[in-house]
Amino acid sequence: MQKPQGFAKVIIVLTTITAAVMELLDTTIVNVALNQIAGNLGATIEDIAWVITSYAIANVIIIPMTGFLGEYFGRKNYYLGSMILFGIASYFCGMSESLWELVLWRFFQGIGGGALLSTSQAILFDAFEVEDRPIAAGFFGMGIILGPSLGPVLGGYFVDNYAWNDIFYVNIPVCILATILTIVFIDRKEGEGKNRKNMEIDYIGIALLTLGIGNLQYILEKGESENWFESRTINTMAGLCAVGLIGFIWRELTTEHPVINLKIFKNKVFAMSTIFNLVSGFGLFTSVFIYPIMVQRINGLSSTETGLSLMYPTLLGVFLFPMIAKYLSMGGKPIPVMGVGICIFVVFGFIGGSATPEMGRWDFFPMHLLRMMGVAMLQMPLINQAVAGLKPSEYPAGIALSNMIRQLGGAFGIAVANNYATHRAAQHRTDLLANIQAENPWFQQRIQGLTQNMLQKTGDFVKSGEAAYRQLDAMVNKQAYYLAYLDTFRLVSVVFLCILPFLWLLRAPKKTKEELEKIMKASEEAH
Repeated sequence: MQKPQGFAKVIIVLTTITAAVMELLDTTIVNVALNQIAGNLGATIEDIAWVITSYAIANVIIIPMTGFLGEYFGRKNYYLGSMILFGIASYFCGMSESLWELVLWRFFQGIGGGALLSTSQAILFDAFEVEDRPIAAGFFGMGIILGPSLGPVLGGYFVDNYAWNDIFYVNIPVCILATILTIVFIDRKEGEGKNRKNMEIDYIGIALLTLGIGNLQYILEKGESENWFESRTINTMAGLCAVGLIGFIWRELTTEHPVINLKIFKNKVFAMSTIFNLVSGFGLFTSVFIYPIMVQRINGLSSTETGLSLMYPTLLGVFLFPMIAKYLSMGGKPIPVMGVGICIFVVFGFIGGSATPEMGRWDFFPMHLLRMMGVAMLQMPLINQAVAGLKPSEYPAGIALSNMIRQLGGAFGIAVANNYATHRAAQHRTDLLANIQAENPWFQQRIQGLTQNMLQKTGDFVKSGEAAYRQLDAMVNKQAYYLAYLDTFRLVSVVFLCILPFLWLLRAPKKTKEELEKIMKASEEAH
């Protein structure tokens, strides 16, 4: 099958990248709008978190099945159907008049969006020759970092200037345009969807996957607010998760028609790449999660300012992806590039762990530019390396599993960061309170100054003293959380340091020219 050329190829690149950006953007765009949504729908802050959780659970459930569903329905049909579902669900999200109505449509939005990520990558890779796949990986990597980074910017802009509903309506014109471009420019592969009659749907495998992954995602999203394993709900979910995952693995390895081909984990390079994908998701999502909380609570940045401080370095960092892709397509070695990316992430974590409360928006620019360099140099080669040792027929399963692992890494990272920051804040508060003693001259001077300030406003000495202690307590809490956020940035560095020695396990056997030609031919014939 002839590869698309010229204008058609450009349109395919733009369409698939836009779809991937849109899907990932919706994972973070609602984060800065939760307060407004809660107030409008009359929901509590704890319940409103389901707006994020439902989307994430749907994403993680559907992503590993995209390879099978694309083969069953035909990749183009599945891609179009998912895009239309995403657009319709976005419309009803904006029209929702109750919390649980919004949660339901966010789940359907996640079902449609999950396919946009993996199927976009597969379509994009198919548009390039095998030796040019690093360039395709570069384009796709741009989408992976743009989506989560642009989400808070657009979310903050719409919340500050319009209504929270608009963060969902913005998807609709993009979906319509992408649907039209897909119909016109993306061709069906020869024989696409024609094997449906000979395919058996592994309903048991799908049910077990949904049970295991759905409960795992719930635990990661809600564990902190439910006090982890002190909660009966979390313990029940953990048991169901174990049953689902163990049963799913057994089912997929023994059935003749698995919904996900887990046997590709026999490939050492792919198996190791999943670990790096997990850590990559951990670093990408954790840094984007902790930074906005810190600068809004400690440095006083608004939602829009926070989003912009993330966006500008991201846009500059995007230029690195084509450069790295060009280097790899010319025969450059991916392992050293990934090693440099990991080292940059280590430096980024320690620099983030040295931030001060006085820093403004532009003071964080060098730090985030460094983060983008690390993401580009780690993520770009990893996207290509994850399928480097697989057969073309195994690409759909490999791509889907890689994307699922990255999403789980992000969810795991956010859960760990949230839990770690909370515990470190409690420890720092205890340490700070140890210095607040009656005989401490600094404490006496500070409390007297606060009391005098309050006395000038109230004229009541007793109430001024009580207000001064409350103000001091708030200052201690703020300092404790500030130190905890710095610790969390350093934790990111430690995690990346731990995986650095395992880079050598990612080396894929070098293929001869004849083998590359066979892979190219098989890739064109693969479903």
